[in-house]
Amino acid sequence: MSDRHLFSSLEGLVPKALRGIVASNPRLNLDETNRVVFDPASPRSTVTIISGGGSGHEPAWSGYVGTNMLAAAVAGDVFASPSTKQILAAVDAVPSDKGTLLVITNYTGDCLHFGLAAEKTKAKGKACRMLICGDDVSIGKKGGSLVGRRGLAGQIGVLKMLGAAAAQGASLDELYDLGTAINGQIVSIAATLDHCHVPGRTEHGALQAGEVEIGTGPHNEPGYRKLSPAPTAAGLVKEILTYCLDETDPERGYVKFNPGDETALLVSNFGGMSNLELGGLVDELLQQLLSHWNMQPVRVYAGCLETSLNAPAFSVSVINLSGIAANSPYSVEQVKAFLDTRTDTAWEAVAGAQSNPQRRARADQLVQPPPAEIKKKVDDSRDLKVDPALLERMLRGACEALIAAEPDLTRWDTVMGDGDCGLTLETGAKAVLEAIDTHKIAERGSVVEVLAELEDILEGKMGGTLGGILGIFFVSLRTAVAENSALAQTAAEGGPVAVWAKSLATALHYLEQYTPAKVGDRTVMDTLIPFAEAMREKQSFEEGVAAAVRGSEATKTMKPRLGRATYVGAGPEGKELPPDPGAWGAMVAIRGLHTAM
Repeated sequence: MSDRHLFSSLEGLVPKALRGIVASNPRLNLDETNRVVFDPASPRSTVTIISGGGSGHEPAWSGYVGTNMLAAAVAGDVFASPSTKQILAAVDAVPSDKGTLLVITNYTGDCLHFGLAAEKTKAKGKACRMLICGDDVSIGKKGGSLVGRRGLAGQIGVLKMLGAAAAQGASLDELYDLGTAINGQIVSIAATLDHCHVPGRTEHGALQAGEVEIGTGPHNEPGYRKLSPAPTAAGLVKEILTYCLDETDPERGYVKFNPGDETALLVSNFGGMSNLELGGLVDELLQQLLSHWNMQPVRVYAGCLETSLNAPAFSVSVINLSGIAANSPYSVEQVKAFLDTRTDTAWEAVAGAQSNPQRRARADQLVQPPPAEIKKKVDDSRDLKVDPALLERMLRGACEALIAAEPDLTRWDTVMGDGDCGLTLETGAKAVLEAIDTHKIAERGSVVEVLAELEDILEGKMGGTLGGILGIFFVSLRTAVAENSALAQTAAEGGPVAVWAKSLATALHYLEQYTPAKVGDRTVMDTLIPFAEAMREKQSFEEGVAAAVRGSEATKTMKPRLGRATYVGAGPEGKELPPDPGAWGAMVAIRGLHTAM
């Protein structure tokens, strides 16, 4: 895989790309601050559909904003989910009298951030639902029992049909039910000749010569199986279709195809395949579908549906259109009509040409950032006070430790995930240091003020799974510290340590509503839970730090059960792996706080 790029760094590349996308489509507007591409003409009289995810998958999702498809799309950093604040900005950009449907792929960070955005939208009295799409069959039912199926390009087919149904006036609940029916009738799998290379990164998990990986994800995740020597194209297609269509496979028989069922085929170029080979791949797929499976798709779509930067890879999705009709109020003809409905988006690149409407002036395409919110002063009677010099020293200690750990965290996450963990934590740490220097967040010694600032940083600066988890954690931690602050007034109540012990327990309880992760699942919770429990039981920060260190160290021998690392196919129990980057990063920050004391 080539590591040469036109842009040698990711710095500023995502907003630059979004400006380019908006410039080439006259219908679209851009909220550059929040990285939201939206259609200002989206009618309030229909349900607005919003999607999004990490950048690097273009044209997903910004390329699908337009008439009869998405009302808005939100872009995170490369391979990292957008933040809750960004998603809320998208909801506000395309208001609807009939409600908002958030449609996302099944990745932990996306589920957390979009889920929290949905809850906050509903708390404002606005109708909102979230549909999680997963279509990958590679990990199987047992391996994905907790996390469900990973999302591949089949989701783009879901978005296409939902967009058409929304334009015809379907209600929020009707769209959610239709989306559920569509997602339940898709089987997908991906294969790669090599992993993509991310600009500015040194690690990308290259394959050896003569290897092909099957079951790969779109974020550089290692695949389910490596095939060596690489099979022929026909051999690879045969294996792919067997994974998707063999209903006798107890692990991967997700969809039943009855004789005569009408189907659609989606083939997504991950970005690095030539159009010549993609055409040959489609032909081989169609030949084998007919000869081996007695299946002749009535709709075929092939192209860059959802990419993975420059990866020479592809995914194959088969959709049972008759199955959708059997599980929804719509007929097969209506389902096909949803697919055939014209848009003015990138969908037409794989579905047929569409002339562009008259180009609008450039001046109205960029949305100015909203004025900064005026922060309310914290009530001293509901606050925990710390010596300002000590508080600043602790914050700096944690941030500097995280920045120093970034290369290791990135390397480990490249092996076990998508490689964004270290940079995500480094981004957050640098934002906190900037807040210390510019906003003087520690100068009053107010713990609640600092936690509120951390909450804003996490919502605005940090996407990805960790950003979502920590965002929820700090929202509830700030509230809990305010509620328990009176415990700090007397030694009999336990003093400041008692405030932290009780507040950490409350924050973890709230977080558990959004993630099933427990100790032993190889996630950040392997650090947070032992830390909180030791604080509660021992009433000692030192004991809490020691428990956090032990918890993060223990992840080296754990088999992943949640998150993207689940799809790696790690070795047997007891085989030492790199530590979980999220757990290690949380430990580094906690230990940095303590060391600075």
